[in-house]
Amino acid sequence: MPIVVNLDVMLAKRKMSLSQLSERVDVTIANLSVLKTNKAKAVRFSTLEAICEVLDCQPGDILEYAPEEEGTR
Repeated sequence: MPIVVNLDVMLAKRKMSLSQLSERVDVTIANLSVLKTNKAKAVRFSTLEAICEVLDCQPGDILEYAPEEEGTR
C-alpha cells in the first residue's frame, strides 16, 4: 500500500507509549496498533486530529505517500 503510517516514529520522538497515546486520544490500543503496523484501510479525520493534537504534529508527520515500484503490485 502506498500510504505509510509513521506513528511509531512520532511516538518515539515524543517519548510516548502506544498505551499512553491510547488513553489520551480515547482510541483502543488494538485500533492504534492496526494503524501503527500499516494494516489500517482507513482512518477517521477525528482520530487523526486527536493523534496530531496529542503528539503536537501535522498529519504529514504521521502519513507518508510512498508509491509502489512497478512490478511489485
